[in-house]
Amino acid sequence: MTATAARKKTAALAVGDKAPLFDVKFDSIKPVTKESLMGKHMVLYFYPKDDTPGCTIEAKDFRDHIKEFEKVGVVVIGVSKDSVKSHDAFRKKYCLPFPLASDESGETCENYGVWVEKSMYGKTYMGIERATFLIDKNGIIRNIWRKVKVEGHVQEVLAAAKEI
Repeated sequence: MTATAARKKTAALAVGDKAPLFDVKFDSIKPVTKESLMGKHMVLYFYPKDDTPGCTIEAKDFRDHIKEFEKVGVVVIGVSKDSVKSHDAFRKKYCLPFPLASDESGETCENYGVWVEKSMYGKTYMGIERATFLIDKNGIIRNIWRKVKVEGHVQEVLAAAKEI
């Protein structure tokens, strides 16, 4: 996908839209099926890479607030292009109590518009934009956070989750 096409997809999803279906592999610690997600509110958060500083902080913050999400009936799922094996190690290392989805093909990232052109040190490349989607039990996107700054993000998502 070209950078221009990725930007067009990013602009395509909006609050009130039906969330794209996703077909990904989950880490092997906690099996997740499409059926097990039906009729549940969900936080789908996309992150660039397992076991990197920002991604680790974000995952641990979701971990530390998981009981509050569960209390309001919201399932948390992390998504990156890392392998199931990488997810297993990341999840075990940080005792993450929620599933991690492996989107190695990148199809889900593209469908959610988070596979975008990035720039670092003057070099451009394609990568995952840190983004979070709050999806209600009917599959409708209730909130979207793009270009997420990790600090305070989980608390903001939790506040929104309490409102659905």
